[in-house]
Amino acid sequence: MASVTGTSVRLSSVSCNLKQTQVTGAGISGSASAFFPVNGRSFPSLKSRRFQISCAAKPETVKKVCEIVKKQLALPDDSAVTGESKFAALGADSLDTVEIVMGLEEEFGISVEEESAQSITTVQEAADMIEKLKQKAA
Repeated sequence: MASVTGTSVRLSSVSCNLKQTQVTGAGISGSASAFFPVNGRSFPSLKSRRFQISCAAKPETVKKVCEIVKKQLALPDDSAVTGESKFAALGADSLDTVEIVMGLEEEFGISVEEESAQSITTVQEAADMIEKLKQKAA
């Protein structure tokens, strides 16, 4: 967990999604201002607001999820499965998705709530969820 205090914070060249929700990984306290450049535009004046920085999962996590998805769906080794791959586009039905989640739980030593499991539609979403669960457990 990181906490930032001061007069201003500037992040550049960061590939993250910002959501104005409750603080889980980072925050600004006091009268600090944060400046987040996105596509050349700066968005100042997030004074005293809470926000969450949600970064993409580690490449090795995405790779492992791709391998598990290929195995669970019995896809050929030369199949192109990436973070953007949608389970449905790969031919997975709801039962296949449940089996994929069970394989992820076993491989990463995590437990996924049913509600969360039902919302996973892509390899990247699965990898991000794994990172989030591993971070909570740490």
